[in-house]
Formats: sequence, C-alpha cells, structure tokens
Amino acid sequence: MRALGPLVAALIAVGLVIKGALFTVDQRQNAIVFQLGEVKDVIIKPGLNFKWPMIQDVRFFDMRILSYDDVEPLRFITSEKKPVLVDSYVKWRIVDVRQFYVSVQGDEFRAATRLRQTISNLLQAEFGRRTVHDVVSGARDEIMAEVRAKADLDLRRIGVEIVDVRLKRVDLPQEVSESVYGRMQAERKRIANEQRSEGAAEAERIRADADRQREVILANAYRDAQRVKGDGDAQAASIYAKAFSKNAEFYSFYRSMEAYRGTFQGQKDLMLIEPNSDFFRYLRDSTGRPPAVKK
Repeated sequence: MRALGPLVAALIAVGLVIKGALFTVDQRQNAIVFQLGEVKDVIIKPGLNFKWPMIQDVRFFDMRILSYDDVEPLRFITSEKKPVLVDSYVKWRIVDVRQFYVSVQGDEFRAATRLRQTISNLLQAEFGRRTVHDVVSGARDEIMAEVRAKADLDLRRIGVEIVDVRLKRVDLPQEVSESVYGRMQAERKRIANEQRSEGAAEAERIRADADRQREVILANAYRDAQRVKGDGDAQAASIYAKAFSKNAEFYSFYRSMEAYRGTFQGQKDLMLIEPNSDFFRYLRDSTGRPPAVKK
C-alpha cells in the first residue's frame, strides 16, 4: 500500500503535465503561443496542439465576424454646412492574428476604438463633400462602398478586415429639418405650378386645334352641301324642262295648282288681285283659256 502512494502521485503529476502541454484550437479560432512573453508561434488550423508547460502559454482569438455599433449617432457637416446625425454599424473580423496582437495587443476594445476613429473620419470626409439630399437618399450606397474600401485599406495594418459598413439612419437635427422640409415643399409647389401651367397651355392648344378642325369640317360640309344642292337644283331644272317640253299645258296647270296651294294655305290671308288676272285663269276655266271678248 505504501508503494501505491508515490505511483498515484506520479500519475497525477504526469496527467497535469500532459493537460498543461496539450491544447485544442477550435475551427472558429486562431491561437498564439507565447514563450516567456514573446510570440513563439501562430496556429491557424483547428486541432490538437502541444506546448511546453510552465514555459509557454496560449492565447485564443475569435476569427468570426464581429459587430461594432455606435451607442450614439455621430454628428457630421455636409457640403452645405448643414449638420446631420448618422447612425451606423460596422462588420469586421481579425484576419492576421500576429499583426492584430502586435498592433493592439490583441485587445478587441482597443481595436474597436481604432475602428471607430477611422470610420468617423471617413464618414466626415464623405459627408463633407455631399449635399443633404445626397446623404439622405441619393448616394448612400456609394458612401457605404467608399467608406468600407478605405477603412479596410487602413485597418489591414492592424490585422483587421472590414467586411461591411452600413448607415442605419441619417437624420437631420430638428432645427435643420424644418428649413429643409420647407424648401422641399416650396420646390414641390413650384413643380406643381409649372405642370399646371403647362397643362393649361396644352389644353388651350388642344381647344384651338379642335375649333380649327371644327371650322374646317363645317366649311367642307357646307361646300359639299351646296354642291349637292346645286346638282339637285340642276337635275330638278332639267327634269322640269323635259316635262315642260313634253306637255307644256299640263306643266303650266301643275305649276298653277302648286301656286294656289301655297297662296291660299292661310285662312286669314288677304290678296288684292284683279279677277281677270292671269293668275286665276285655271279657276275660271280648267283649260286655262282666256275668256272670250264680248262684241
């Protein structure tokens, strides 16, 4: 029994040494092996690894995409000297563990501080050369692309990659919003008045053209009617002439009957005509012969 004690102690010591000598790197991590405070090795592949106990130690770094979001919106000045409030967030990750440790001692808080300064300076530069309209709606995608590219180029020096930069919200301060909205309203009213004026002018043009076409149509219709009427009168005259030439007596009788109908149509009509007038010759005699002269 006394011999088992030292053996158990030896096994425990060996287990502790093995435990202190082996470590596992997760697939979501990179690790730096330090020897006496200096960087000895960088492990980027996941799996089981070995280190010297008591001499070497290991520090792990998360290689997943991280987010940085400002607690308070940042205030920038546009090219029109108008202030805007910008709420943004950044997606970033460590791509060079050794450089990240050398630059910011592997401290994510220090890296986020550096990131905030870089993004803030770049956003101020981008907003400073654009108008309020551009930053509110017109050029947001372009601003985000420019800031992401420039920030990534700068922060690569500390081993960080900028994955994405997004503007969540761009607001105007209260004192600026009222004047901007007032100008927008005035601009919309001006455009509306221009469109109304153009519409009224177009309506007048259409009405004038319609009136002109109406006059042309009426004139053409009157011309055609007169031509048709003239043709009808000519045909009627021709028919009358042919009828007269065939039976002049009947034609004279018919014309006299038509004259009687038109003349005596009203009961109160009054005419002063001599009884022996030629107008009444068919009333005196159906043959229309003049009365015989008494000797």
